[in-house]
Amino acid sequence: MPVDSTTAQKHIALVLKGYPRLSETFIAQEILELERQGFRIEIYSLRKPYDPDTHPIHDEIEATVHYLPEYLHHQPMRVFKALLANIATLSFWSAARDFAIDLAHDLTRNRVRRFGQALVLKHELFGDCQWIYAHFMHTPASVAGYASTLSGLPWSISAHAKDIWTLSAREKRNKLKSAQWLVTCTNANYLHLRELAASPNKVHLLYHGIDLQRFPDPGVRSRTGAVIAIVSVGRLVEKKGYRYLLQALAELPANLQWHFTHIGGGVLQDSLETLAGELKLTHKISWLGSQPQQRVLDLYRQSDIFVLPSIVGDDGDRDGLPNVLMEAQSQRLACLSTNISGIPELIEHGETGWLVEQKNHEALRAGLAMLIEDDAMRTRLANAGFERLNEAFSHLKCVARLHDLLEQKPLD
Repeated sequence: MPVDSTTAQKHIALVLKGYPRLSETFIAQEILELERQGFRIEIYSLRKPYDPDTHPIHDEIEATVHYLPEYLHHQPMRVFKALLANIATLSFWSAARDFAIDLAHDLTRNRVRRFGQALVLKHELFGDCQWIYAHFMHTPASVAGYASTLSGLPWSISAHAKDIWTLSAREKRNKLKSAQWLVTCTNANYLHLRELAASPNKVHLLYHGIDLQRFPDPGVRSRTGAVIAIVSVGRLVEKKGYRYLLQALAELPANLQWHFTHIGGGVLQDSLETLAGELKLTHKISWLGSQPQQRVLDLYRQSDIFVLPSIVGDDGDRDGLPNVLMEAQSQRLACLSTNISGIPELIEHGETGWLVEQKNHEALRAGLAMLIEDDAMRTRLANAGFERLNEAFSHLKCVARLHDLLEQKPLD
């Protein structure tokens, strides 16, 4: 399908794993800004979300959402119609060859599902689509890549964290070869993917940034209570490192007055709440589960310290550059985190926040104790973090670069 050079890349099919999701405000932020810049976007989601709430930004997005069959056997006629419409084309057999090679390396139902979803995506693609763009390098990019071959449309990838570090080098190389370009949100990711790419210039560093209008400056923070409010926002999964944080909280000196609030759900919730009970912390912790953005913003403003004890999981999964750290800094919160992945690109230890080694509950305890006790240090780090955020991590700068990439003609 040829691309009209007069309107090239203005109409985009955006492939996501799930939409809308409370934990992916950075994607919603990007969609809204691209729409403001004149792009027409149709969202193709691999599954319906499980989050009961949405953020206000989702109501501002005009893109139509199409849900691909999450399980092929749930919508067999939809899949069959897509297969029938494509099977007589040369592009189908080219995509089928790629799929067969991938299946030989990944003999799973998940792999079959991605090819079936790609068939449906191509069959139901809106008529004037000119580009396919996938957020996350693993399953969404698989669907987008097959659909690109089926349709003849160019495609590109936004890669983040787990989707990079739990994917085989073979698959990453193949996707980098097939895609027109890839953007990623940390320098660590950028360097890793450039090493794998046959054409390193395809890989671009692009921070997500934050919409500072949605997180307005709270001004001078003033405290009235004796209890220091510690907050964290993150899924309760291994890579967030919360068991190390619980151990650190349990070892804080008894004379320190504090309360910890956690926002977010996850598969480890029951086990972490059990661990908190064993450590005799239950009365000092509030587990709030997933919350809408305004509630999160309110809690930032009511808190004194933000902590995110991220680690590299046993399977290689890790955070990239968590947006929650930028959100916390936008509210002049002193941030304590770990020195993994892209976090040091935002937080300079001792200058714009406090960093410790991952999986080190003693270092976490020491950092927390220092920040609880030292009001002046909290204020200095919070204000410096706020200034650094405003200088380098505005989402408008980041989306401007993405705009330029999407406006490029396909590479020869």
